[in-house]
Amino acid sequence: MFIHLSDVFTSEGKRLDLNAELEMTSFDNGQGCFEITQKDPVSIVITHLEAGKVLVKADLRLTLEAACDRCLAEVPVRLALCGERIVFSPETATVDDADDQSFVNGYELDVDALARDILIGNWPAKILCKEDCKGICPVCGQNRNVRECGCDSFVPDPRMAVIQDIFNAK
Repeated sequence: MFIHLSDVFTSEGKRLDLNAELEMTSFDNGQGCFEITQKDPVSIVITHLEAGKVLVKADLRLTLEAACDRCLAEVPVRLALCGERIVFSPETATVDDADDQSFVNGYELDVDALARDILIGNWPAKILCKEDCKGICPVCGQNRNVRECGCDSFVPDPRMAVIQDIFNAK
């Protein structure tokens, strides 16, 4: 969905409050593509700051399907994100501003591109199926949340390898 911004750029004190439908069905962050299973309309407030400059605030609520970082089980990731961006009109934008405004083309604000920009900036560092996820056994690949495999998971301290070599030599 696109929102036309020329009225807000030119009218002092102008403010737009609207809800926009998110059209994207998946999100690609460069590390993977995640299906969007649930999404609410994006709440957007656009406020005139000065001639050729507006403030865009967006509230984004959606649920994505992602793999747990420890056990690789599919997990619903619920995100409630807020983002603020200052947008310049084509006449007042510099080259650096244009690079930061990938969600604006001329006087048109692309809601999906703004949502992508907010998602990339707020992507969780670690996605877990549960806080105490046990992960996958490095020996046999068994999901330890489902059952214990009984593999020896002892990992020797590499700093002690020289001493271990002395005991093994005798």
